Amino acid sequence: MSDPDPVLDPSELRRRALSRWDNEGGAIESLPQGLHSEIPDMTNAELVQLRIRVIALENMMIAVLAEGSDRQLEVAREMAEYISPRPGFTQHPLTIQAADHMTDLVDRAVHFRTVEPE
Repeated sequence: MSDPDPVLDPSELRRRALSRWDNEGGAIESLPQGLHSEIPDMTNAELVQLRIRVIALENMMIAVLAEGSDRQLEVAREMAEYISPRPGFTQHPLTIQAADHMTDLVDRAVHFRTVEPE
């Protein structure tokens, strides 16, 4: 039996993983008719918990990137460039902000990199 998902080039995998960024909110828009009204608004407590989790995840990513290879930092920057608006696409403020934030996380990680003794 053949494998339905052939091994893909890493750049193709990144392209597919990031393709959702081209259409902010695309996942919500594709919900079946009427399902939007079934999703309750988040409570203040849930929003606070979400904010705490995002802060924790950002700091974990900074720690991981700080110990990562130069190539990993380069790939993170490439991903940020990939989701930035490309020629012919509408510049969505959230997408631009997300790409800038990704680059900022990489820059912050570089600040914490361990300097290897010579």
